[in-house]
Amino acid sequence: MFLTMDAAPHAEVLDLPPGQISYRVAGPPDSARPPVVFLHGLLVDGQLWSAVAAQLAKQGVRSYAPTLPLGAQPTPMRPDADLTPRGIARLVLDFLVALDLRDITLVGNDTGGAIAQFVLDADPARIGRVVLTNCDGFDVFPPFPFTLLVRALRHPALVAALVPGLRSARLRHSPLAFGPLASRPFDPQLTRAWVAPLANADIRRDTARLARGIDPADLLDVSTRLGKIEVPVHILWGDADRFFRVDFGRRLAAAFARATFDTVPGGRTFLPLDHPDRVAATILRAA
Repeated sequence: MFLTMDAAPHAEVLDLPPGQISYRVAGPPDSARPPVVFLHGLLVDGQLWSAVAAQLAKQGVRSYAPTLPLGAQPTPMRPDADLTPRGIARLVLDFLVALDLRDITLVGNDTGGAIAQFVLDADPARIGRVVLTNCDGFDVFPPFPFTLLVRALRHPALVAALVPGLRSARLRHSPLAFGPLASRPFDPQLTRAWVAPLANADIRRDTARLARGIDPADLLDVSTRLGKIEVPVHILWGDADRFFRVDFGRRLAAAFARATFDTVPGGRTFLPLDHPDRVAATILRAA
């Protein structure tokens, strides 16, 4: 069975200072439960969370999955937008303010987990609790061999040369691309949507600015203050992830003052796709 998109969430668009952000909404608008905001990783979009969002909607939870400018956004950002990780964290905060979201459950995966840590470091006032799945932390930003990918993304001309090859689902799903990040086959339509924006020169420009702004020292600096975060943090970790090992997840949990840690047997990096039921259950317990 393919790891696929869910049709339940619907798309909205929001104009923010850095540019236009698309986001997917699921669940009842009049929910009395804390809203959930999802943060995805590099070269994927908000659809990563669709199955989790659909399960939460069945439990009466409203959720928001913005597509951040991490390489798969449909619309280029403004030329003066700050696309460093700290800048994207401020974009997330702008998103929360624009939609007047408070007491949220902030959920991050992969690079989105790093962005969540930058958000907490910048201003945790609107965050009631955090759920992190397999993600960056400390000076692992990103893990090897994705350090090589980030270096490549700094050069738009190089990315343009790679775009024709990415039209092949076999290449996209190979061990050199998305393949190792999930334990089940990907839906080709989903992964095609993730890489298609790179055909746009302005998106490649944005992605290069992002890649040039990724500095492991910045996330390592944030990690020195995670122990001061007062909100509860719940970490759910796939134990078959070859890039973010279980010991690394335990180390990240130990950096927070109030954290729980649990594992998902067989789970890999894209836990929201592999095990949406476990991710949704953790979010529901957290709230």
